[in-house]
Amino acid sequence: MRKKVLLGTTLVVGLMIGVGASFGQVVFRHTITGEELQLAKALDESGETPAVKHFMRSGNNPYMGLPQCFPKGEELYLTACSACHGHYGEGKLGPGLNDSYWTYPKNVTDKGLFETIFGGARGQMGPQYGVLTVDEMLLLMAWIRHLYTGDAVDAEWLTEEQKASFTPFKIPKGGGGMPTAAAAPASDAACEISLP
Repeated sequence: MRKKVLLGTTLVVGLMIGVGASFGQVVFRHTITGEELQLAKALDESGETPAVKHFMRSGNNPYMGLPQCFPKGEELYLTACSACHGHYGEGKLGPGLNDSYWTYPKNVTDKGLFETIFGGARGQMGPQYGVLTVDEMLLLMAWIRHLYTGDAVDAEWLTEEQKASFTPFKIPKGGGGMPTAAAAPASDAACEISLP
C-alpha cells in the first residue's frame, strides 16, 4: 500500500512540475525576480506565427542569422532600443549589446535575451510586452545578434554552422550614419520562414 501511495504522489508531483514541458512549452522567467513570465500579457498577434510557435517550444530564435529578416529587426531596434543602447548596440544610457559582455549573463541565450526584453530588468529597461509582439521581439533579437562585434566562440546563440561562417559586425568609421540592413523598406513578406 505504501509503495502505491508513494508512486501515486510521485506521479502527481511529476505531472504538476512538468505540465509546461508536457505541452512542449519552455518556461520563461523574469530576469530579476525569477517569476514565470505571463506571456498572455503580450500584444495580440492574431494567431502566433510559425517562428513564435517554434520559439515557445524550443527557446531558439528561428530568425537568427537570416539576412532577409534583418530589415524588419533593424526597424524595430531603431524605434524601440537605439535611444538607450545606441544605433549599433554600442551602449548609451543602457548597456552595450554588440559585444560578449552581458549585464545579465543569461542573455547569451535566445531564451535569456527574450526574457529580458519581454519582462524588463533593472534601471530603465522596462518590459516590452505592451509595445512589441513576441514575433517582433524575435526579429529584434536577430538584429541585435547581427550587430555582434565579438568572436564567434562567445556567440552561444549561433549554431556550429553559423559560427563557421560568422563575420563580426563592422561599425562604420566615425560611427556616422545609421546602420542599414537593406536599401528597401522592411517587408513582413520578405521574412517568411517555414518550420517543421
